[in-house]
Amino acid sequence: MNTGNIISAVMGTILRVVVSVAVIFVIYKGATRFYDYGYRIFTEPAVSNGEGRTVTVAVTESMSPFDIGSMFEEKGLTRDSKLFAFQYILSEYRKDVKPGIFELSTGMTAEEMMAVMASEDTGDEETVEEE
Repeated sequence: MNTGNIISAVMGTILRVVVSVAVIFVIYKGATRFYDYGYRIFTEPAVSNGEGRTVTVAVTESMSPFDIGSMFEEKGLTRDSKLFAFQYILSEYRKDVKPGIFELSTGMTAEEMMAVMASEDTGDEETVEEE
């Protein structure tokens, strides 16, 4: 073999190793971030400890989970609007949340806020009399 072929083979091997290491690194970093975000979906604490401050929010029927999350982030009820939207989509309250005006606290977790929005009488519902 001549020197040119040997250098070419060594450079090709080095390039493959570098590309492989880079791909493994990107996969590792991506998997770590996805795991952390997924973990936060189910374990995110309230924005503040204790009672927190009370915030009044109005949720309309036309609002998507991402709209609600954005509003909650603007009002200081959550740290991450997209995280709240995923919590909402994956929650057991997803179909029970009703539009209305709600008193929520920065001391509540996302699940507690959804429970309030799902159970609270908003005054917009009609009452049915039993016979």
